[in-house]
Amino acid sequence: MTLHWDRTLLVGDVGGTNARFALAHMIEGRPVLEHFQSFKGADHPTFLDGVKAFVDDCEEKPSGGVIAVAGPVTNGAIDLTNSPWRVSERELATLGLDPVRLINDFEALAWGAPVVPEADLAWLGAPVAGEPGATVAVLGPGTGFGMSALVRDGHGGEVAMPSEGGHACFAPGDAVEDEILRILRRRYDRVSIERLICGPGLLNMHRALAEIEGRETRVEDPAEITREALAEPNGPCGHTLARFCAILGSVAGDIALTCGARGGVYVGGGIAKRILPFLQASPFRERFERKGRFTDYMKAIPTRVITHEHAALLGAARVAFALT
Repeated sequence: MTLHWDRTLLVGDVGGTNARFALAHMIEGRPVLEHFQSFKGADHPTFLDGVKAFVDDCEEKPSGGVIAVAGPVTNGAIDLTNSPWRVSERELATLGLDPVRLINDFEALAWGAPVVPEADLAWLGAPVAGEPGATVAVLGPGTGFGMSALVRDGHGGEVAMPSEGGHACFAPGDAVEDEILRILRRRYDRVSIERLICGPGLLNMHRALAEIEGRETRVEDPAEITREALAEPNGPCGHTLARFCAILGSVAGDIALTCGARGGVYVGGGIAKRILPFLQASPFRERFERKGRFTDYMKAIPTRVITHEHAALLGAARVAFALT
């Protein structure tokens, strides 16, 4: 990337529930963020209104920018997968942003993960470091499930891969998960990873496990499941969250194999940070490594949770400064 350091740029990270914005500068080769704002998508009737409200509040106006969004960007436009917001780069340019780019949120996270400070990473399993210069993968559950990879050629070249891998098919790992899949197929013609590994997916899983175990459940909020699981790990909600972590580990391992992510796997998204001690004690790593003939291959790949609040904004900043 060729970086121009003397500009103030807008960066954003817009998910299915929340939108986060900041101003970015490049200092000594690393992106630095300031003037953070965060609000719910419901606070503004349109995406453009939300961006305009942020820009209007800035004393130092950004000249261009990059906004990461939760969904596929097609011809410079986005229709968010889990939100009614829509916007295009052409509309954003009316705010005086030139150039301005929309990119996938996990594409931004892939650019951001390698520049997250070590203090903002939590370990999920050995080894300490992956293969130098190798591809890294990022993934994470939140309102939905996202993934990407920063593909590296071993000679300094790298590119982030936009992906909608969260909508790949869910693959059961044992007999219980076979039953979960069977139950969810009654509701969905096709059961994707995101039907289980995200906030709403946690509720799907809890109800399916209740049916398998022949018990009633009146839980209606995924946040209630995590609260009860953290308070009582051996209760029904604790069992649901442990299963969630196990499947997350299995999915993370599949993504590492698919991308050849020998440099490491980073877990982002809002859920992983909130349940970090539970996740570290869960079957996540065992299921990550359990890949048959490729178990030794998996054991050499480190897994980490990104605890930095604005890792995707750091990635968006890297892209923004490369554009200008």
